[in-house]
Amino acid sequence: MRRLLLAADLIGLTSAFFLARGLTASTDGVVAARWEIALFLASLPLWVVVARLEGLYDRDEERTNHSTVDDFFGVFTTATIGTWLFLLLTSMTGLAHPSLQRLVLFWILAIGIVTVVRASMRAIGRRQSAYLQRVIVVGSGDVARLLGEKIDKHPEYGLEMVGFVDHDGGAASNGNGPIDLLGTTTGLRELVQAHAVDRVVIAFSTDSHEETLNVIRAMQDLRIQVDIVPRMFEILGTNAQLHTIQGIPLVGLPTPKLSGSSRFLKRWLDLVGAFVGLVLLTPFLLVVAIWIKLDSSGPAFFRQVRVGEGEKEFRIYKFRTMVRDAEERKAQVAHLNMHRSSDPRMFKVPNDPRVTRVGSFLRRWRIDEIPQLVNVLKGDMSLVGPRPLILDEDLHVKLWARRRLDLKPGVTGLWQVLGASEIPFDEMTRLDYLYVTNWSLREDVRLILLTIQAVLRPRSAY
Repeated sequence: MRRLLLAADLIGLTSAFFLARGLTASTDGVVAARWEIALFLASLPLWVVVARLEGLYDRDEERTNHSTVDDFFGVFTTATIGTWLFLLLTSMTGLAHPSLQRLVLFWILAIGIVTVVRASMRAIGRRQSAYLQRVIVVGSGDVARLLGEKIDKHPEYGLEMVGFVDHDGGAASNGNGPIDLLGTTTGLRELVQAHAVDRVVIAFSTDSHEETLNVIRAMQDLRIQVDIVPRMFEILGTNAQLHTIQGIPLVGLPTPKLSGSSRFLKRWLDLVGAFVGLVLLTPFLLVVAIWIKLDSSGPAFFRQVRVGEGEKEFRIYKFRTMVRDAEERKAQVAHLNMHRSSDPRMFKVPNDPRVTRVGSFLRRWRIDEIPQLVNVLKGDMSLVGPRPLILDEDLHVKLWARRRLDLKPGVTGLWQVLGASEIPFDEMTRLDYLYVTNWSLREDVRLILLTIQAVLRPRSAY
């Protein structure tokens, strides 16, 4: 993967450079033009060093959920610093004189092309069998089991579950039924070698603290990735920071209250994003509205009461995807609810018979949610935020989880990117809590980009 990403950067930068040269007029002579090309090619190792310092070649191995979207800010920084270094190099040598117009165009093209080529190379790399990482989970409790289930359900992470190990070996039970163990933690090193394991995850073993440390230290010369599920992981979001006091690492949680400037930046992003989106998509939205009217009787838009910031109710706008009397027929399909046995608080019906033919298409590509941009402009919603719950669902949100209403509900959010309908109710509220208490503008931009990526992969028409 490192080699593929290195190739992506070199291809992307070189393509952007020659494309920028071709699109801008040149007043330099042939000699100066040749020197400009030669200096750029000579500077490529510097670009790679900057990318390396940004961690753009290591994170796929370290982080199972890393994506090209997560590379964006690193690519932006690399392109910016690299462009300045190239300008400095040409100015110091006096051998070439690229115009400001060409440099700006190159900078913009470099960000876009490198990002696209990286996404393509990453997709190629992840299809290879060599990318698959075999995983052993150390632990047999609820967290270890939940982790194993998520690994099995999400093959896109490139992980293959080998099994569990714990202190007692054999079969373990914690009230949720027995679980077969590969062996004990004392024999973990041998199990890693025997099963060709690439990654070990420490998830609350019954070993003592010192025994767990010994297990980790015993594997550090095996060149495998070791991940540790932190204590109190339920409140740790992406905005948590690691720092130290005299060699003792501390995880710092961000202040859970947004400042006035943070709220201003978030609202500014909402207004700009919603306005631009509606301006660009208005002709498309009119076509969709007409299509809905031609397909079935009833209005083109659907409005429903949801609970918003500070427990204020509002009406959400969506394209109508069901038959006109869908609410009256809800009891008829209640037995088909995918969460009926596990968590009846959530109501999602796979292949819902109330969904129209056009509605199925709109849901599959998330087009039905675009009218929520009107809610964003009105101030009822945000581009990114907690999931907008209906009144019946909101009744089940208790105690600390109600902090999710400290911010406006979002058109998208962690819940949307990580699975939407497939996420259980308790996990959904926990994700909303993490989002609200760990808010950052950078995370909002990241989630918007991840949503665009997810939209390109159609979902089931729930």
